[in-house]
Amino acid sequence: MVETDRIAKAWEVLETVEDPEIPVISVVDLGIVRDVSDDDGTLKVNITPTYSGCPATQVIEDSIVEALDKADMRPFDVKTVLSPPWSTAMIREEGKRKLKEYGIAPPADDAVDKKALMGEERQITCPNCGSNNTHMVSQFGSTPCKAHFKCKECLEPFDYFKCL
Repeated sequence: MVETDRIAKAWEVLETVEDPEIPVISVVDLGIVRDVSDDDGTLKVNITPTYSGCPATQVIEDSIVEALDKADMRPFDVKTVLSPPWSTAMIREEGKRKLKEYGIAPPADDAVDKKALMGEERQITCPNCGSNNTHMVSQFGSTPCKAHFKCKECLEPFDYFKCL
């Protein structure tokens, strides 16, 4: 297999690896997979956890190894890279769309979350009805990387993927 074909196949395989906490989005869509390269016949996959204390980090790495094994991509090496750190800017547009369709508000721009540091309320768009008339119920949602909100229009609760 030609090196570029092997790398393209690896990306296709990685697109099928779901995030264990948000199964509608792949680790590629989330930006966890940083790079895929070929080094003298060994596939190199660099990944970065969404944050250093993420409890899903090992599960994600194991799922990547399993998927690459199943696709007969050996030899390969999956390496965790911490610098530069992951940020929500790495989430692909497709990933943001999938989050919204799943009922999780995708990260807003940095300015929205920075306002919260100054005591101002975040204006997060409800993924269910599109209203900005929402309020934060809890700084932590179903996982530490999400905050819990409620829409004042449709009255539905939802998680917001915090901007990091």
